[in-house]
Amino acid sequence: MQLQMKTRCERCEALLRADGHAYICSYECTFCSVCASESQGKCPNCTGELKLRPRRTAPVHDGEIAVSEGPWGNRPWLIWAASFGIWTLVALAASGSIYELWRSRGYPMTFVSVLVSELSQILTYAPLTPLVLALAMRFPIQRGNWVRRSLLHLLFAVAFCIAHITLRGLTPYAAWDGKLGRFVSAVWNSQTHAFAINWQIFKNLFLSNVVDDTTGTYVPIVLVAHALSYYRRFRDRELHSAKLQMQLTRSHLQALKSHLQPHFLFNTMHSISALMLTDVAAADKMMSRLSDLLRMSLESSGIQITSLHRELEFVAGYLEIEKVRFGERLSIVLDIAAETLDAQVPSLLLQPLVENAIRHGISRLSSGGSVRIAASRDGRDLYLRVSDNGPGLVSVAGTPRGTGLGLRTTRERLQTLYGNQHSFEIHDAPSGGVEVCVRIPFRIEPQLSMDEENFAGTTSSSEGAEIVPDGERPQALNWNPSK
Repeated sequence: MQLQMKTRCERCEALLRADGHAYICSYECTFCSVCASESQGKCPNCTGELKLRPRRTAPVHDGEIAVSEGPWGNRPWLIWAASFGIWTLVALAASGSIYELWRSRGYPMTFVSVLVSELSQILTYAPLTPLVLALAMRFPIQRGNWVRRSLLHLLFAVAFCIAHITLRGLTPYAAWDGKLGRFVSAVWNSQTHAFAINWQIFKNLFLSNVVDDTTGTYVPIVLVAHALSYYRRFRDRELHSAKLQMQLTRSHLQALKSHLQPHFLFNTMHSISALMLTDVAAADKMMSRLSDLLRMSLESSGIQITSLHRELEFVAGYLEIEKVRFGERLSIVLDIAAETLDAQVPSLLLQPLVENAIRHGISRLSSGGSVRIAASRDGRDLYLRVSDNGPGLVSVAGTPRGTGLGLRTTRERLQTLYGNQHSFEIHDAPSGGVEVCVRIPFRIEPQLSMDEENFAGTTSSSEGAEIVPDGERPQALNWNPSK
């Protein structure tokens, strides 16, 4: 029975391409080429020898991460083109040097004859170079196998020399015949005009080229192959590390956002529970607003970044709930620059800031107060400010204001998303109360997709604060939700 081939490396858990290289032991332990090389060809689980697994014929699924097949990826013809190109340049350079040397010594040689001779000797390396690269990558010399692999590559070097002199012997410029005073072929007799293998020429070519082919050509090609292999492994490790880091960041952001949603829900449910004993109609209205807000939250559950316009719509829905609770004791002032409405901001950024201002600021004033939300742009930065006219940065039950779950989670999200490109400050406002100032890079929202347009159309129908662009609104807009 044919076993189903595994699609992930058992060491680094990288996805293996259907048409890519994978290494497997006798117990079906499967590893990518990077991990197999780092394990020195031995299975880390059973210490069995790892062998190249036959390539699967199944199609590659979306999301599979390619394991490097070499520096040329899926374009092996590049190595052949590079090989012929490089050796041609070497032959041209050698021809120029030799021609100048012979001409300075008075030898009657033309540049064409020198060039053809050097092409016969040097260009014959070109078809062999890709094969040597493949052998060097398939049988790398490592610390645990250097003796065995060195002897193996010594045999490969002798075979390489034999193949080279064979190709060279097929050309009319295989060797110099001192008696005839010209180059001759090892397989063609120019006097009888017939094919005739001259084994003496092949013997002389082998003895005169075996050392040079081994040390001057084969070994450098193997060194280049090892350098490319190490570079490939380094690049793959970077790709795997970046992929894991990206997945970790996404999971971390989603976890932080999931902390904010129940935090907001619990606080709102607590407010509704308190109103049930004094004003059932108001509690019912809050329940209706909460359902709309939860629908908006669910529709954007997978979104980490949204536009400031949408974020303000969500905050407007939350403020409607708080307005039912506080009535005329709560007033909202919006000061939003028109150019910032399409700026990208983290989803659920403003809600915990506004909630903090209401809970620790407005709720402690018997006469009520106001919350001001401002957005402005300064060069490459977007500034968001949420302030209240409450009692200021006073300790509540021994806990300084600004250390709650909502603000703590918001700080961590901003640090994860923007690193050192952001700032988050909480300080006493000059006119009294507390101001929270957030600075993040100013980025315009990309063009909406079909799903995002549907989401925007849905949220725009929610009741909330009317955001009036600059020039069409006063500097401060008193917000009063619809009844």
